Amino acid sequence: MTQLDLAALEIIHNEAENRFEVWIDGYLSKLDYIRDGRNFVITHVGVYPKLRGQGLAGRITQAGLEYAKANKLRVIPMCSYVAAYIRRNPQYVDLMKQQADE
Repeated sequence: MTQLDLAALEIIHNEAENRFEVWIDGYLSKLDYIRDGRNFVITHVGVYPKLRGQGLAGRITQAGLEYAKANKLRVIPMCSYVAAYIRRNPQYVDLMKQQADE
């Protein structure tokens, strides 16, 4: 199993595919979203099975949330992982409260 250096990961914002992605050893891990006006709906976070348990999902989720924050988007976490991540990282709670029309 590959030991990850989370700080050195290059997370790519692939706007054409509506996702944040990381390729490690040829395996894709990603956060899928739908952008609807000012709403940033996170639909899924998936980490390749061999790479799970090392914080990769959290790192990808953080990248997506930081993007939403920088662009003043309202986050709607449809993915249970993302909802739990936000509960564990209260600095992101306000992203869910932003008005969609702001």
